[in-house]
Amino acid sequence: MPEWSPPEPKPGPLALFLAFGRIGVTAFGGGLTGWIMQDMVRKRRWVGEEDFLAGLAMSQALPGVNVVNIAIWIGYRMGGLWSAVFAALGIILPPMAMVTLFSLIYEWLTRYSWSQRAIEGAVAASIGLMLSMGVKVGRRNLRRVVPAVVMAVIFVAVAILKLPIMLVVLVVAPISVALAYRRELRDA
Repeated sequence: MPEWSPPEPKPGPLALFLAFGRIGVTAFGGGLTGWIMQDMVRKRRWVGEEDFLAGLAMSQALPGVNVVNIAIWIGYRMGGLWSAVFAALGIILPPMAMVTLFSLIYEWLTRYSWSQRAIEGAVAASIGLMLSMGVKVGRRNLRRVVPAVVMAVIFVAVAILKLPIMLVVLVVAPISVALAYRRELRDA
């Protein structure tokens, strides 16, 4: 498989702002990472899939909002500090303006019963997008035993045993990183 490389020239700060702004105002709910992956990896080819998944893992491990973290990560990879700033502003400002506008509209629409059904439909679509992203990432990681076991341990700890997520991350993340590092050393 040929090694992936970003297109030349790399996107500038304005292109990143516009790309992330479009994603921010057209993607809804928790499915944003799926939209970002689709746009940045498959459509624009600004980031390779392996790099994106590594950046996503790092974004989820860091404090803050995952989609803002991944925007900063992609922006920085594409052009350094200013590109990271513009990518972050792109994922934050346009949706923030829309949310402000929609809150005013929502206030007005809550008088009508059909508006609740429309919101329920949007929630269902968002859950479907997150499930799709989870299946794509899971399929890639379930091919190997260690990542599959790590995923299962995290699922059982959080979903079934109801352990605090922070505790699970603090215990499982270093173990997972050590196992991945050991595998890299063994495969090298």
